[in-house]
Amino acid sequence: MPNELNQDAEHLRLLAIFHYVVAGVTAFISFFPLLYTGMGALFVYLSHQPVKPGESLPPEVLGWFLVGFGIFLAIIGFAFAVVIFLAGRALAQRHRYWFAFVVACMECIFIPFGTILGVFTLIVLSRESAKGLFLSVASAGPVQT
Repeated sequence: MPNELNQDAEHLRLLAIFHYVVAGVTAFISFFPLLYTGMGALFVYLSHQPVKPGESLPPEVLGWFLVGFGIFLAIIGFAFAVVIFLAGRALAQRHRYWFAFVVACMECIFIPFGTILGVFTLIVLSRESAKGLFLSVASAGPVQT
């Protein structure tokens, strides 16, 4: 039993580190939708320029749509990166079991890294011995990391 608890503690520590890494990758990837924002801003800028004969300009509405769409996707990505980071923190401190469990389920949507991390997190969190680590910390107070 003590060996099993040590193994679960090590798995939770590694999962926390991997959550931090995936949160960083998610935050980095969340910058890419801002390319839509830049392209939309260019469309808006060009729609206010004088038109040369025989040229057609991109519509201003399309530009504003791309600006809003890019900002929306970036905000969603950054928010999810924060949620993944908080799940890693919960795993490291061994509290908020259900939060970490639900985030692991949500991570499975994001192929390939989120799926791999989510599945392994669900496997570890489904063990009774890992649940016991969360319960023992809840009664003793948070773990210092």
